[in-house]
Amino acid sequence: MQDPLIKPLTTPSEEDGRFTPKQDRIKKIETFLVAPRWLFLKMHTEEGIVGLGEPILEGRALTCQVAVKELEPWLIGEDPTRVVHLWQSMYKHSFYRGGEILTSALSGIEQALWDCYGKLVGLPVYRLLGGPTRERIRVYGTAGGRDPESAAQSVRQAVAQGFNAIKTGIGAGRRGRLIETAGFTERAVEIFAAMRQAGGPEVDIAIDFHGAVPPQTAKRLVKALEPYHPFFIEEPVQCQNVDVLADITHSTSVPIATGERLFTKWGFRDVLEKRAASILQPDLSHAGGIMETRLIAGMAEAYYAGIAPHCPLGPISFAACLQLDAAIPNFLCQEGGRHTTPHMDGYLKVPFRNEAGYVPLPTGAGLGVELDEQALADKIGHDWQNPKAYAEDGAAIDW
Repeated sequence: MQDPLIKPLTTPSEEDGRFTPKQDRIKKIETFLVAPRWLFLKMHTEEGIVGLGEPILEGRALTCQVAVKELEPWLIGEDPTRVVHLWQSMYKHSFYRGGEILTSALSGIEQALWDCYGKLVGLPVYRLLGGPTRERIRVYGTAGGRDPESAAQSVRQAVAQGFNAIKTGIGAGRRGRLIETAGFTERAVEIFAAMRQAGGPEVDIAIDFHGAVPPQTAKRLVKALEPYHPFFIEEPVQCQNVDVLADITHSTSVPIATGERLFTKWGFRDVLEKRAASILQPDLSHAGGIMETRLIAGMAEAYYAGIAPHCPLGPISFAACLQLDAAIPNFLCQEGGRHTTPHMDGYLKVPFRNEAGYVPLPTGAGLGVELDEQALADKIGHDWQNPKAYAEDGAAIDW
């Protein structure tokens, strides 16, 4: 039901120059699985606008699909420009607050609402968020290897692709021990040192522990990597382990990043208050969407923390990230640089471009992307599952 206190968008009347209401309503929502592991959403309006979103949690695509279906009654017949109101309704009326399934479903829906809004008024989303704070958006690529030679070569390849920022993982071969051996630390450092030498001092190289290294090993490994000037170290321990994360952050000169498994502004509060990280990595398809991440960025700015949005997902999620990146003052660098490489063609009519490590500011309305339906035809459907990882004694461990 239309709130009488909320005035709809207006457009100039050709007859007398006055503003008259211009309204649209959500008519239909559909979702479809897209290989390799994504869930895309289309929001259709009565005026024929189609808004895109990506309501996915890795390995839980079917669950998110059902969650979106359950939220349809809060959306059908509603004004898509009331983005925050609809988000608040869906979030609060669930009674149980938060949780990665609800917030992932909300995130993709919210992205589609913004896409509809932008297309309705003919503006990119970042214009609706206050306008651009930069002229281009820095992105980082990926590199790595299980030995120094292959890891170094992968850095050279990434630089040749145009990236001046790269992220890698720990290539030392974890065995799942609570306290890893001296050899593990030596191998990890040797590989990273080779990457640093290959990239040189002007290429930023971050390293992701993926929250899979036990605290008993993480602090030792962070200290050993310090001389090689990592861009940042991501998730040295699980992000829910805020006190231990803060202890590591306060004991090193390397910037510590976290946040891909935190949801909504409330999930980031403890991290900021305890100064447990200086770089936050909310995922716009998990944390609550574009506006919720804008609020998280505002909280982070008050603590002089940077934002490097997490995005190992598809092109719609990446497009949403670019809109946010353009609008916030404390943006650092954007994950998802692979979307600017040729092997990611076949999803969008106009692919993203890497220009010397940056993506040009989007100019299209809404999220600024259009799906290539013909190319997508052979990519519909998947049964992707999360990897399984086991220690040398057979115990299940974090991957």
